[in-house]
Amino acid sequence: MKNIEIKDMHFSYTKNEPILSGINLMLDTRTTAIIGQNGAGKTTFVKLLKGLLRPEQGKILLDGKDIAELTVAQISKHIGLVFQNPNDQIFKNKVIDEVMFGPLNIGMSEEDARLHSKKALAMVGLEHTAEENPYDMGLSERKLIAIASILAMDTDVIIFDEPTIAQDYKAKEKIKEIIRNLKFEGKIVLTIIHDMDFVAECFERTIVFAKGKVLLDGPTAEVFSKRDELEQAYLEPPHVTQLCNSLGYDEVFLNVDDFVAYIKQKRGDSL
Repeated sequence: MKNIEIKDMHFSYTKNEPILSGINLMLDTRTTAIIGQNGAGKTTFVKLLKGLLRPEQGKILLDGKDIAELTVAQISKHIGLVFQNPNDQIFKNKVIDEVMFGPLNIGMSEEDARLHSKKALAMVGLEHTAEENPYDMGLSERKLIAIASILAMDTDVIIFDEPTIAQDYKAKEKIKEIIRNLKFEGKIVLTIIHDMDFVAECFERTIVFAKGKVLLDGPTAEVFSKRDELEQAYLEPPHVTQLCNSLGYDEVFLNVDDFVAYIKQKRGDSL
């Protein structure tokens, strides 16, 4: 799968109260963050991609095929969603059984499901926990198990819902590595997230939702340069970007390394 195309999509839960209006997007293998305040329509958008909801108007095309023609089970073979709260996803009493559940339910043989599950647990650094009970583990580790459960399904699209919640520095670095690896494998990687620093560090493209519409869409640095539009969406740029702006720099810096490289180049020294 190379892309997801959304054509003039509209959705509302109740009549005359639109949640999403006229969404037109092409999602490709650029790592993409979808941001916006609570109520902007991000979660509803993801549920529509997963087939948990159906558009009132418009189409969602998976590599040209309308998902209206697919069941939720069929969509699950192509699109995986890591829940925000792992407690809403995990229900088995053994880690390996939890991670194998998804692969088995999309038709993998038990042997393949086990191989994929062990590989996924290794990717999140929890291969040693295969026989443990997930509920004997901390929230951060349960989140990583939930991620492994989706990775094991080997879907073409992986959506992370607030991946950095309850994660310490080490776990965030692990998630960054996972995102890079998925990108390298040619997967479509999406996230809905409120952590602007993580967006700046990991995602090539950023889409801003506001009042059920796409307010901004473009390279992450370009989006975070649009201060007026971000204010309209009640969003703030990453902390490094804000700091550099307050120091008088007009350029957009997404991380400390970019800023240091800029200063070195300007000064011609070896800071």
